[in-house]
Amino acid sequence: MNLSHEVRYLLEAAGVWSLDDLGWIRITGEDRVRWLNGMVTNSIQDLKPGHGNYSFALNAQGRIQGDLNTYAEADALMLETARTQVPALMTLLDKFIIMDDVELADVSLGRVGIGLAGPKALKVLEISGHHVPLPGQRLQTLSDGVVIDIIGTYSPLVPRFEIWADELTISRILPLLAAAAQVEDGGPVSAEAVESLRLLEVTPKYGTDIRDKDLPQETNQTRALHFAKGCYLGQEIVERIRSRGAVHRSFQAFRLEGTLPAPGTPLEVDGKVVGELTSTGDVPGHGLIGLGFVRREFVERNAAILYAGGRAAPTASPKAS
Repeated sequence: MNLSHEVRYLLEAAGVWSLDDLGWIRITGEDRVRWLNGMVTNSIQDLKPGHGNYSFALNAQGRIQGDLNTYAEADALMLETARTQVPALMTLLDKFIIMDDVELADVSLGRVGIGLAGPKALKVLEISGHHVPLPGQRLQTLSDGVVIDIIGTYSPLVPRFEIWADELTISRILPLLAAAAQVEDGGPVSAEAVESLRLLEVTPKYGTDIRDKDLPQETNQTRALHFAKGCYLGQEIVERIRSRGAVHRSFQAFRLEGTLPAPGTPLEVDGKVVGELTSTGDVPGHGLIGLGFVRREFVERNAAILYAGGRAAPTASPKAS
């Protein structure tokens, strides 16, 4: 199967893939909710069991040190983040456990996941006998005595889900999901196709688009911020930016006209560097797309933004209508 067909699955039908790049941290202890609420940018204290939200972890200077989805359980909090982020995030969080009844555990091993996305993804879940969660909801079901997690995840374009269980259970579920997707004119997709979907969604990725020098409001990910939750690490900087009403640079999608540049390529106006492309790709049916940071003033005045090899035209959404 080629990339063009796989992208079509994700945008018009349903695509299925293995979640090899995500890891999990389990937080237990009586102080876990109060403590984590003071560590991340979103409200943990408002989460009910079976629900979750997206957050940033900041340093005292308000710079982003990682991102995560938090899901509440009756007796624990489950943090989902990139597998490569798990050690650094655990080190950061552990440093701030002082007299708190809180314990962290890397529980990535033994948890295997499947991604499912597309307009027909809900029907695929139903065909394969699974419950359908709402976005931000984490449902747990039993199959032959094994707990299966089904999560409604974020996408501004198409319904998107994750299914997690042990390796043996997932090895049984994956072909059933793939077969159900094929019934709906979809099927398995590659990591490259999922990356194409991310570019079309304009969703930044930590370590690629978001770095430890970036501030929360610069990312345009307002879904990660809660302004009435109380104090947390880095809050003073976040609140100061909010009170001033703006940041100088922001995360932005671009339609690229020219050759495909490499990530890290500078953006220029009149020979002056005004930003940087952090992710780039040639998405079948949608052309060359870039994501990156740029000074807002040049977008607002519709300046000609150039890169070595072409022009970067800002767009609210790179998805063709």
